[in-house]
Amino acid sequence: MKTIFFVRHAKSSWEYQVKDIDRPLKERGVNDAHLVSNALKTNHIKIDYAFSSPANRALHTCTIFLRNLNFDLSRLSVSHDLYDFSGEGVLNYLKQICNTNQTILLFGHNYALTTLVNTLGDRYIENVPTSGLVQIDFEAKNWKKITKGNTKQVIFPKELR
Repeated sequence: MKTIFFVRHAKSSWEYQVKDIDRPLKERGVNDAHLVSNALKTNHIKIDYAFSSPANRALHTCTIFLRNLNFDLSRLSVSHDLYDFSGEGVLNYLKQICNTNQTILLFGHNYALTTLVNTLGDRYIENVPTSGLVQIDFEAKNWKKITKGNTKQVIFPKELR
């Protein structure tokens, strides 16, 4: 069985004149990332590997999660392939993951994540909000073979505030 925890980056700021990839998090985004990651921590889930977009907002969200989960940062991979907004690049990336990894955390962007959780999961989610987390379990033994899975858990920050 394979499990993906899709995490949309936390609320970012449009306050600064920077490239999209460099946009920082807002204070609310930092707080929400702590809320959701701490809620996930209570589940005591073993994560094999984490993957993140290199965008500042995604990587900062990832860092908050991984620190709160006491996750070994040597098991983090950052890839420009995850700086994707359609979902196609992310799906192609997922299918290349090493099969020794059973459970992964993936930090990315909308509309890619909302598209993927609706394509791959069995529950319709209108929009994955910033800092939102969606867990999908797959019966596949090989990442290349993931298709439709079971939407197991959804954690949105507004439900935790």
